[in-house]
Amino acid sequence: MPPIPGAGLAKGLAVTLRTMTKRTVTAQYPDVQPELPPRTRGVIGLFEENCTVCMLCARECPDWCIYIDSHKETVPAAAPGGRERSRNVLDRFAIDFALCMYCGICIEVCPFDALFWSPEFEYAETDIHELTHERDKLREWMWTVPEPPALDPGAEEPKEIAAARKTAEKLQAAQEAEQAAERNAEQASEGDTEQGGQA
Repeated sequence: MPPIPGAGLAKGLAVTLRTMTKRTVTAQYPDVQPELPPRTRGVIGLFEENCTVCMLCARECPDWCIYIDSHKETVPAAAPGGRERSRNVLDRFAIDFALCMYCGICIEVCPFDALFWSPEFEYAETDIHELTHERDKLREWMWTVPEPPALDPGAEEPKEIAAARKTAEKLQAAQEAEQAAERNAEQASEGDTEQGGQA
């Protein structure tokens, strides 16, 4: 059967008419910010205090986009007669987001929870060299990291929190006992003073 002349044009016009009657779904960005899923992978935030410069993130990165510099410092002995220890001090932590493929391996392998996903995504630059962000910028993004989802109400309490709570309870009990002993000593000294005055 030979094709009907103008059938393709009619199909195209039908698609156009169907589309014209539908509501537009244009996102009015940047005037209206998009609603992102809670665990969006935007950029990587650095919690500098947790970083021990173990270099695991830089070694495991398939793109080699993490740059870390550090130096060693000697820490004096904690107790007399003890030996001095050395520790790594972070000098530079930078991520080249022009190379990063957002795989998240660096965040997964970090044993000290120093790296986190932030939902921030507005970090475009006019020069590709400016996409290498240093630790100050990574630190700023750390404050945009959302809180982790709440634990299941029936879940067992994490052992770290339980240990911290026990330590806090012991300290509080010791402080209360010390305060009670001080009160008893004060009352005893007041009683001695009163007896001495009566004599």
